[in-house]
Amino acid sequence: MRPRVRQMALGFVALVLAGCAAGPQGAARLAPDPEVTAMPAPRFGPPRPYAPARTNTEIAHDILELGFVLESGREIPQFSRFEGPVGVALSGDVPPGARRETERLLERMRREAGLRVTLVARAPAQVTVEFVPARQLRAAVPQAACFVVPNVSDWAGFRAARRSGALDWTAVAERTRVGVFIPSDVAPQEIRDCLHEEIAQAMGPLNDLYRLPDSVFNDDNFQTVLTGFDMLALRVWHAPELRSGMSRAQVAERLPAILARENPRGERPFRGQLPERSPRAWIDAVETALGRGGSMAARRNAAASALAIASARGWEDARMGFSLFLAARFAPPSAGETALAALMRAQRIFRGLPGGEIHAAHMDMHVATQALAAGQIDLVLSLTERALEPARRSENAAFTAILMLLRAEALERRGRDGEAAALRGSAVPLAAWGFGRADVVERRIAEIAALR
Repeated sequence: MRPRVRQMALGFVALVLAGCAAGPQGAARLAPDPEVTAMPAPRFGPPRPYAPARTNTEIAHDILELGFVLESGREIPQFSRFEGPVGVALSGDVPPGARRETERLLERMRREAGLRVTLVARAPAQVTVEFVPARQLRAAVPQAACFVVPNVSDWAGFRAARRSGALDWTAVAERTRVGVFIPSDVAPQEIRDCLHEEIAQAMGPLNDLYRLPDSVFNDDNFQTVLTGFDMLALRVWHAPELRSGMSRAQVAERLPAILARENPRGERPFRGQLPERSPRAWIDAVETALGRGGSMAARRNAAASALAIASARGWEDARMGFSLFLAARFAPPSAGETALAALMRAQRIFRGLPGGEIHAAHMDMHVATQALAAGQIDLVLSLTERALEPARRSENAAFTAILMLLRAEALERRGRDGEAAALRGSAVPLAAWGFGRADVVERRIAEIAALR
C-alpha cells in the first residue's frame, strides 16, 4: 500500500523548516491538467538503480520481515506467490501514459528480476490494475494513495468483498488473482509510482519497512521506482527453491544459498546487530505526523514523539534519520536553528547508510533551500550538484525539477542568466509531469524566487 504522503513538496518560511517537506497528499488536491497528463514521460535514460549494498545476512533478515509480516503487524503464516507466468491487465479509466509506464516496469522486472510477467490485452488477469477516481479510492481506503488486495479483479469485486475474509492476505497460500487499485486522476508521476510499488507487492513481499532506505517497500516515499534491492527481493521471491505454502522457517533455511547465488557481492561477514522491528508506538507517531486532517500542534507533537522513541532506542539507521527529518519539518518558527541542526544530522546519517543516497539528496535539497534564503550561493550550487545525480537515478521528476529550480535561482544571483534560463526551461516539463498541474509549478517557481 502506498500511503498518502509526498516528500518532495517544497514550502518554507524564511529560514525556518516548518513548511519544507512532507504533507498529506490527499487534502484539497485538484485534478491534473489534461495537457500535463498528455505529456510524454520524462526520459531519464536506461534505468540505473543503485545495487543493494548490505550483506546477505541483513538482506535475508529484511526479506523475511517484508514477507511474513503485514504493515498492520499481523504475522503471515505462509509464503505465497504466483506459481507460473503472470499476466498483468489494465482496466477502468486508464490514464494517458499508464500503459507505457506499465510496459517499461514489466520489462525491467523481466530483465532485472527474471520474472515471467507480461502485459495482456484483456482483464481479468492474474494481476488486474484498475484505475479508479481518487475520490472513490479515498472514500474506501482513506489512508492509501493506492493499494493491492488478493482474490479480486475489479473495483466492484473489492467493494463486495470488503467485509468478508476474502481479502485477508494471511489466508492466502498461493496467489491466483490479485487486484491493484490506482487513482486515475492524479499527477502522472504518482500513477507511475503506484504502478511500481503495487505491482511489485502483487508479485512479491507485502510489507513496508521504514528502516529500508533503498526500497520502495518503505512508507517514507523517498524512493519512487523499484530499486536494486527491490529487484533482488523479487528475484529471490521467485527462486525455484521456494514454493507457495512454505513456512517462515522453511524459507529462512533456503535464503542463504539463494542469496549467495543471486547476490554474490553480499557474501561477506556481518558483524553488527540485526535491526529490531519498529515498535507500533513509533509507527503511530510517524503516521500521525504525516496524516491528513490533524492540527499542526498534533503533528508537531507526534514528530517529537517519534524522535524521542528513536533516541531512546539508540537507533542510528533510516528511522532515526526520518525522525530527525520530521522534527525539522514540523518545528515551530521559533526553533529554526534547532530544526536546521536536526536536518543536518539526518543528512549525515543518510549519507553514511548503504542505500541512503536518495534520502541524503532530499536532505541536501532542504539545506540548499535554507542556504539560498541566507544568500549562501556557493553552498546552494554545491548541494544541488551533489543531489541531482541520485535524483535522476531514482527517476523522480518532481524532486529533480525542484533541485534544478533552486540551482537556476542561485546561478541567476551569480549573474549567469543564460545558464539559469536554460536550466529553468528544462525543469518546467519535469515539474509539470511530477506535480500534475501548471499552477503548482508556477507556485514552486514563485516560492523559490521569493527567497530573495
